[in-house]
Amino acid sequence: MKMSRKSGQGMVEYIIIVAIVALAAIAIFGVFGDTIRAKMGGAVTELGGDKGSALDTKSADYLKALK
Repeated sequence: MKMSRKSGQGMVEYIIIVAIVALAAIAIFGVFGDTIRAKMGGAVTELGGDKGSALDTKSADYLKALK
């Protein structure tokens, strides 16, 4: 009987810790959400290869220098 109590207590402690971490993550994303979204958008634009991105300009200049 003691074993099941200790096991149950450990599980409850684990669930409490997971809940605290989840609440902290939600709070952080709430505070810094706009900044994170802007930075991720910039990274996606650069990696996606939009025509107006700085990456395409650098690549085009590099290819011209090879000729």
